[in-house]
Amino acid sequence: MIHPYEAVIGLECHAQLLTKSKLFCSCSTKFGDAPNANTCPVCLGLPGALPVFNRVALMMAVKASLGLNCKINTESQWARKNYFYPDLPKGYQISQYDRPLAQYGFIEIRVDGKQKKVGIQRVHMEEDAGKSLHEGFPDSNRSTYLDFNRSGVPLIEIVSDPYIRSSAEAYDYLARLKQILEYLSVCDGNMEEGSLRCDANVSVRRIGEQKFGTRTELKNINSFRFVQKAIDYEVNRQIEVIESGGQVVQETRLWNSLEERTVSMRSKEEAHDYRYFPDPDLPPLVADSEWIKTIQQSMPELPESRRERFMKEYALSEYDAGVLTTTRALADFLEETAKLCGQAKTAANWIMGDLLRFYNDNNVNLKDLSNSPLTPTMLAGMISLVDKGTISGKIAKTVMEEMYKSGKDPQQIIEEKGLVQISNAAEIERIVNQILEENPKPVQQYRLGKTGNFGFFVGQVMKATGGRANPQTVNEILKKRLAG
Repeated sequence: MIHPYEAVIGLECHAQLLTKSKLFCSCSTKFGDAPNANTCPVCLGLPGALPVFNRVALMMAVKASLGLNCKINTESQWARKNYFYPDLPKGYQISQYDRPLAQYGFIEIRVDGKQKKVGIQRVHMEEDAGKSLHEGFPDSNRSTYLDFNRSGVPLIEIVSDPYIRSSAEAYDYLARLKQILEYLSVCDGNMEEGSLRCDANVSVRRIGEQKFGTRTELKNINSFRFVQKAIDYEVNRQIEVIESGGQVVQETRLWNSLEERTVSMRSKEEAHDYRYFPDPDLPPLVADSEWIKTIQQSMPELPESRRERFMKEYALSEYDAGVLTTTRALADFLEETAKLCGQAKTAANWIMGDLLRFYNDNNVNLKDLSNSPLTPTMLAGMISLVDKGTISGKIAKTVMEEMYKSGKDPQQIIEEKGLVQISNAAEIERIVNQILEENPKPVQQYRLGKTGNFGFFVGQVMKATGGRANPQTVNEILKKRLAG
């Protein structure tokens, strides 16, 4: 059903920074340790404990802000965000409010084949809360356990402008955000472990109206696919409420993935409900312009820029360049291979085809290829052997698979398995003559005009040579002999 409404969507994403210690203490940020193993008086909020700021976290936050095209504020302010929750040990969260670290950035997404900029209002730093673990059913028998390992872990919150108009745009925005953070090595993007979390503010309005409708907040959704489903459900729900004469209530809602619907959690808090005020234990955060410049100069080439360069420099299609820059590790693999063999397009074809298939079959994480048994040096060596005529393209597929399985050098595999290409014309002509003598009927048919069976003869020669005959030489000799 087509309806005269449009969605207005803004996303708030929390990204855990890849520091080894927490934001205001030296406790470990390692995921999966025993409950409450990584705690101290500071992150447990014990009386008299004072925060000590983690400089590495600031460096990562600045790097992320620059990658998101934000303006870094030379001075920002820590604030206490006051609210009660069982897993918030201090009764407040150290965050930033009216003076954030960075503002006025953007992410570019593609909508109907065109680029669209989604503005980023702000990037601010804050500490994470702990985690409540619920057990038991029904509610009367439920027990709640508190794990404070996550309490104090450094986060950045990235708040978009309400420029997103569909769940598909939201998905694209999140995918690009995750990719940028991973390229910069500031967040691993693992939504299952809570390293990247997303809240969506959703409202609807009649097309043509300027005023925003009443929004609801969809909280802590743990996959991009669920974000898309939750937004679609919520947009349709709000339209049904309005069309039936009701009013949308401002509230926080949760996504129930089993029932595929949003459910009310609580009324939405406003900023004044949190009673923000400057943290008296922490001075303003001053970011020196020269230090920011040093960070900017150390940043890697970002995915969008790298994709465009691959298209121009390596003559790759937009699709291929997009796939090969999916992760920084994969793009680095291509560049290193191309540098060694001097054939970027050929290297890209091998990576896009066989190598990605091997990775997919073996569940290899494309963010980290350091443990891959097949290295850029090995792939470049194999490509060079094909170029020299030592092996054929068909044999190269066998060699590549063996390299991936064994981690052996291509030359060693060729020697061990006797895969050197036969290029001697006299030897190939001898085999061709034998094939033609053994198949007089197909020869007669070919000479009477049924030239479509040429592939049959090629196949027979390749079979007789174990696929090692030089294809070009085989074709030339076959055409000559079949012509009589």
